Amino acid sequence: MNTTAMKVLAVEDDAVARRVLCQALKHLGYDVASAVDGEDAWSQLQDDPMRIVVSDWIMPDVDGLELCRRIRARDKEDYVYFVLLTGKDANQENQREAADAGVDDFLSKPLNANELWMRLRVAARILNYTQQLQQLEEMMPICSYCKKIRDDKNYWQQIEGYINERTGSEFSHSICPDCYDRVIVPELEELKKKSDE
Repeated sequence: MNTTAMKVLAVEDDAVARRVLCQALKHLGYDVASAVDGEDAWSQLQDDPMRIVVSDWIMPDVDGLELCRRIRARDKEDYVYFVLLTGKDANQENQREAADAGVDDFLSKPLNANELWMRLRVAARILNYTQQLQQLEEMMPICSYCKKIRDDKNYWQQIEGYINERTGSEFSHSICPDCYDRVIVPELEELKKKSDE
């Protein structure tokens, strides 16, 4: 993944710290959007899905952990890599609390641009892998003879059942004009011949 194509959401309630974070991200080659708190970030993510969030932990109303929980609770959205930037001690308890909220990485303040760069390199690799995995999952192995589909447990089933399990879609069956002419008409003619004999 090319960093210049990636947009990062920088979330920080302190104006000076937000400016420093945004400048560091821009210097590293990222397209940067900024948010003044978790609620602002959440609102921006609804309108402009971004794949990387670098957020302060302690903010009024919606803090960094709550923002991360909201992001993780979304269904059917692309994976968002979440880096928590905080003045809190990087002790085991704080890291565990952050991990339980869904945080991918933990950086201590003051901001160290080299550490941020390393974390964002990891983020880019992980997002690239998740994109590749999603593309593989979107490919449906289908039997060229019977048209059954193989699911992720290596079980072959009818396409209707496979799609119904994943989307809830129901199917009604009919015959297209080509199949009617190619299959049904000859079968009807064959049955008519047999009944005339």
